[in-house]
Amino acid sequence: MNQPNLFVEVHILQSLPPSNVNRDDSGTPKQAVFGGARRARVSSQAWKRATRTEYARQVPETDRATRTKRIATLLTQRLIRSVDKGGVGLAQEQADRLAAAVLEPLGITKSSKKEDQSAYLLFFGKKQLDALVELFDGRAAELAALPDGELKDEVKKLPVVKTLSTGHPAEVALFGRMVADLPTLNVDASVQVAHALSTHAVRTEFDYYTAVDDENTDDHGAGMIGTVEFNSSTLYRYAVLGVHQLRDNLSDAAETRATAVRFVDAFARSMPTGHQNSFAHRTLPHLVLLTVRTDQPVNLVSAYEEPVTGVTGLAAESVVRLADELTAVGRTWGNKPLRTLATYTAEVDKITEVFGSSLPFPALLDAVDTLVGDWLDGTHLAPADAAKAGDGMQAGDR
Repeated sequence: MNQPNLFVEVHILQSLPPSNVNRDDSGTPKQAVFGGARRARVSSQAWKRATRTEYARQVPETDRATRTKRIATLLTQRLIRSVDKGGVGLAQEQADRLAAAVLEPLGITKSSKKEDQSAYLLFFGKKQLDALVELFDGRAAELAALPDGELKDEVKKLPVVKTLSTGHPAEVALFGRMVADLPTLNVDASVQVAHALSTHAVRTEFDYYTAVDDENTDDHGAGMIGTVEFNSSTLYRYAVLGVHQLRDNLSDAAETRATAVRFVDAFARSMPTGHQNSFAHRTLPHLVLLTVRTDQPVNLVSAYEEPVTGVTGLAAESVVRLADELTAVGRTWGNKPLRTLATYTAEVDKITEVFGSSLPFPALLDAVDTLVGDWLDGTHLAPADAAKAGDGMQAGDR
């Protein structure tokens, strides 16, 4: 019997104070109309970038990925770098010729505006770039001295595309890569991230501010006057990790297991940085809810199609709405999650009944590690109720 797919969904409720974490081209906080009401919105792209940045804190620099138009420059730098520093030691002109020849099979055309940049961003691992250098096997200087025609013929024999198609770093394995000119380099993302939406209606406000010229003693007026738009919100955030796709992208069970845990940790702790010096808006979630499925992902944003209108705050009611929606979806469609794990601060009986007891966040990450490890070992996850009856799992592991 084939191993079923495994989806680990992350549902987060998080309140932001006055802030402008993700703005549009006019400087206004991004918004969307949902359920007939205008909501605060943080784009999926902004939160994926924030997650990547947070994830990078957990891995060595050499294991990281980079997204850049300057792959030719980076490769040239490695070719110029001295041997004792891990490079080849070529002269600038030799390195430029060799790098251009190596990258030509990728179909990366130079930007019409800047000669040292490709026409689009390429997402790749720093180890993959080092692997390109290793392809020369000590012949870099010899190849760089060949005439253009002979150099191209020799480079064609090197597995350049294969080198960039294997050994992906975790960031590429998580968020994927698309190369329109060379589909062979495409990597299917194992993570999907929704646009974060406020659970309630919002109204944009304006901060009128002035700046004083410290050295101007003659004029008591402001040296500068300006405005910045902001809002405050309780956001519903959602992402889903396809562990089966992550395993295929990484081809290593241990790395898959570690990457899954790091992703959940990074997504929960991440925060876009727009106007961060003006608002100091970094908070931690009220609720981190993980649902584990083998059928299909289910975004529970429909819990907030009718905006929350709390009188004594929005977070507690938003948590209750999410619990109600999770229960309703399971009863209506018959596809309850196999596991439900949660970390939360609210104390409401209904929440405990649906989510189980709150786990300290480190314990929640340990539970993810165990679940993913069991699945990778070939264990078919039983429905939550059966698992509880069979092995005495605690309420928080339901």
